[in-house]
Amino acid sequence: MQTDRRRTRIIFTVGPATESEENLTRLIGAGADICRINMAHATHDWTRAVIRRVRACSAKLGREIAIMMDVKGPEIRTGDVEAPIELSPGEVFDFTVKPESAAESGEEVRSVDVNYRNLVNDIHPGDTVLVDNGVIRLEVLEKNQARIRCRVLIPGTLGSRRHINLPGIRVDLPALTEKDKRDLAVGLEEGIDMVALSFVRDKADVQLLRSHLEECGSDIRVIAKIEDQQAVTNLDAIIKAADGLMIARGDLGIECPYEELPIIQRRAVKICLRLGRPVIVATHMLESMIKAPVPTRAEVTDVANAVFEQSDCIMLSGETSIGDYPFDCIEVMDRIARRIELSGGANFADKIKLDSDHAKILRSAVVMADELESAGLLVFTRRGYMARMISALRPRRSPIYAFTNSVPLQRQLMLYWGVEPWFLKLSADPDTTVHAAIQLLKKHGRVKREDKLVVISNQLVGERLIDSVQMRVVD
Repeated sequence: MQTDRRRTRIIFTVGPATESEENLTRLIGAGADICRINMAHATHDWTRAVIRRVRACSAKLGREIAIMMDVKGPEIRTGDVEAPIELSPGEVFDFTVKPESAAESGEEVRSVDVNYRNLVNDIHPGDTVLVDNGVIRLEVLEKNQARIRCRVLIPGTLGSRRHINLPGIRVDLPALTEKDKRDLAVGLEEGIDMVALSFVRDKADVQLLRSHLEECGSDIRVIAKIEDQQAVTNLDAIIKAADGLMIARGDLGIECPYEELPIIQRRAVKICLRLGRPVIVATHMLESMIKAPVPTRAEVTDVANAVFEQSDCIMLSGETSIGDYPFDCIEVMDRIARRIELSGGANFADKIKLDSDHAKILRSAVVMADELESAGLLVFTRRGYMARMISALRPRRSPIYAFTNSVPLQRQLMLYWGVEPWFLKLSADPDTTVHAAIQLLKKHGRVKREDKLVVISNQLVGERLIDSVQMRVVD
């Protein structure tokens, strides 16, 4: 029985450094599980080409991986400037929502336009404005219908189209923009497997995306990205509404006090494991490896902590999209994950909430596999529920082999900790299906003679479909 396979999933972001067929093949072969497409930097033609290339590389290697589209979501940015503006400490500076007002006022106050016209209604004197990932900090002094006047607290160089964060402020922007809908249309046409929604503030944002996907006839997985204080406040409801959670620590670390970030991450992971939802830890995991061939020791510990907490996925962003060492990053994450998994985990899943008899039967299967030491868990699924729940129960050593007759579901199962998904035509006769699955595992070296398997399936007894948990020995 193979029990040394990595359980933590690795997500890589595709970009100029990895978009070629050769590099994608190398990444997938090295063990990357999910390809993330960041629509903040992608054109539609490029997106179509990359999705088709990923599918072709997967087919060539005989290893299906998932594709996640990360839609840009609502964001506030500064406008274009003719030349970078050097802001000085204590300087008075304006953000304008009506650019012509600056010229008409005759005041000698430097300013920049913002792309969100309603900002003047959402912000108030005393609020903080962070620009360019928090590098520049300003305090709001006053406002009118045309501009927001601020004082520079932390100076810096302001360039064009810089991102603005507003800690603790709810802005009246749509959760799903028209750009997001256009991007999603391309993704759905090309067969993406999941979508990550940026800047989710409450469960209504997730429900809005679900409604849009239903109108499009799609049942892809919905991943909610938490990136501000409001999301943290509504964490439980967001996790219940979504199919998974991404802890997007970039904006989250700007919007919230940085000393709170580890606490938020751990709380989010705990809630996800208690509710049986997959969780992704993302952003800055191996940031230094964009330019360096080895990680810092702090980065090694950061990745190790996410693995120890038994997060489903750890994610690479700039490291693989524009970095100089994308393949080394995959190897680093793989090595750390394998080593930490051998040492045990935080066991947050021990407090999982099982709200149905069906879920309790699945737990009994995991308990049996744990008691049998290295027994594998064999599960058959048409919608993914049983595989997701077995994964959420975090078996101690047992590999999870999930068989489905749906290729899209096979890819979606790559999201879950410890699950190795397989495609198999499911027979009407359960014994025939189980036998075929075991033969496939034997063929690929996953099991051998005398190995034990805990088999979870549905059995048709008369006219009733009942849950079945069996222990089988490979012959």
